[in-house]
Amino acid sequence: MSSQRYAELAAFLRSRRDRIRPEDVGLVRGPRRRVPGLRRDEVALLAGASVDYYNELERGAGSQPSEQMLAALARALRLSRDERDHLFHLAERPVPRDVGAASHVHPGMLDLLMRLTSTPAQVITDLHVTLVQNPLAVALVGDETRYSGPDASLVHRWFTDPDARGHYPEEDHAGQTRALVADLRAAAARRDAKDTEAAALIADLLACSPEFAQAWAAHDVAFRRHDRKRLVHPSLGVLEVNCLNLVSEDGRQRLLWFTPAVGTDSADKLRLLEVVGSQQVSPQQ
Repeated sequence: MSSQRYAELAAFLRSRRDRIRPEDVGLVRGPRRRVPGLRRDEVALLAGASVDYYNELERGAGSQPSEQMLAALARALRLSRDERDHLFHLAERPVPRDVGAASHVHPGMLDLLMRLTSTPAQVITDLHVTLVQNPLAVALVGDETRYSGPDASLVHRWFTDPDARGHYPEEDHAGQTRALVADLRAAAARRDAKDTEAAALIADLLACSPEFAQAWAAHDVAFRRHDRKRLVHPSLGVLEVNCLNLVSEDGRQRLLWFTPAVGTDSADKLRLLEVVGSQQVSPQQ
């Protein structure tokens, strides 16, 4: 990157940081705050970067930011799609296609996610790729954003990785299989005929999973707008929860959150998630 590009990138980051109030992203405004927008250390925290690294970026120095870091900054700064693309151009990185884990999360969905502080919630795509999770969701089901390639999709992991089923009681696996496949068929049909992401996922699963092929041949179709399911947590045991979805206008993304099922002890267990955290969620799940 040229020095001019570094300077433009730094100026753009500062301008976006200055316009966001702490309360807009779930942070508490302290009484001694000297800036109207976010501080540099707060942006670094939201993006998962070190404070020193982010300071270098805003000084127009340091190394060229990676695509992963740019995506994290775009989400931390609540950038629109055009602003996200501009950020990538300034950093001389290819603008990511909106597929898989690289999908741009709408700022409105991020804002809603940040406000759901007392219930597990995450934003996923229609192909069940997790884009971002709040801390309680990580504590409940583990970090699902760490996967890449085909395994970024829970549907793919469900049929190719036995560990992916560890969060569900064995007697519920057949029902989960039917629901995932029916939802995938609905999502694939809703996408543009030229779309390759869904087609590639389906072709791969047909080739490697007889179980998927059998379920796919049933031609069941149903969007998962809401669901009631049982989840197995390594410390808290079985939790029965309602899974609710808020779907984006184009149907490509969903804000998914979990609430305790009425008549169960899951409300108490969900409250304990804040204490247990994600330390005991197996990294294989």
